[in-house]
Amino acid sequence: MHDMVESFQISGTKASTTAGQTPVTIEESEKLPVGDYTVPDPRMTCRDVNVFYGDKQALFDINLDIGKREIIALIGPSGCGKSTFLRCLNRMNDIIEGCRVTGEIRLDNEDIYGPDIDPVLLRARVGMVFQKPNPFPKSIYDNVAYGPRIHGLVANRTELDEIVETSLKRAGLWKEVKDRLNHPATGLSGGQQQRLCIARAIAVNPEILLMDEPCSALDPIATATIEQLMDELHTRYTIVIVTHSMQQAARVSQRTAYFHMGKLIEVGETSQIFTNPRHPLTEDYITGRFG
Repeated sequence: MHDMVESFQISGTKASTTAGQTPVTIEESEKLPVGDYTVPDPRMTCRDVNVFYGDKQALFDINLDIGKREIIALIGPSGCGKSTFLRCLNRMNDIIEGCRVTGEIRLDNEDIYGPDIDPVLLRARVGMVFQKPNPFPKSIYDNVAYGPRIHGLVANRTELDEIVETSLKRAGLWKEVKDRLNHPATGLSGGQQQRLCIARAIAVNPEILLMDEPCSALDPIATATIEQLMDELHTRYTIVIVTHSMQQAARVSQRTAYFHMGKLIEVGETSQIFTNPRHPLTEDYITGRFG
């Protein structure tokens, strides 16, 4: 992966060979193939997904499969729709007034927008970690215990203790907090708070973990810790991460999807996206010509 990152860092030289050409437009790019957006035996499938905020359309006909136990990175310039798409995957857009989602999103072949789906239960299956750490104003223990309690996943305190300990261990936080579980979570550092939010998300044993810019508010050391944690977690969970950092996408993901102006422009193996993009729009973004 480090070799790929080096290739990505020097790939700007490729832009000089096409610098004199007229930049491709979004309309022209529609004539180019997106790449293989399907994967064998996917955990989640998205077909013809459109999102509207009132009369304004934010996403256009998104087709994408999300594989089992993979990390897929969503990249693109600000306002391109990647976070909007991420919020479709656990129906967080439902809480936004005037937001409307069309198309089909299936989790294990079940339509998550179907009339029989409870969004609260869905969000236990598809957990989310936000850009800014947001621990509850409770103790460290109660933050992690909150989900198992409200979803009725435990029968007694012993089972709850086990879930809290296991979740904190998986989030790489147990050794740092095991002697102060009753202390306020807000007393932790930013990086520790984000790992606590990850522990809180995985305490209900989700199938998919969504991460929306999880490291943007963290220092480089905390960022490296979270990235290492993602690498360990994807052996158990599918992870979808939105990131503005192309270096981060190159380090942590197996596949990368590039969004531009509400459209999925290209998706493929991360190494291919960063070293040999198919689309001029992707290449322009990767090589720093815009974005």
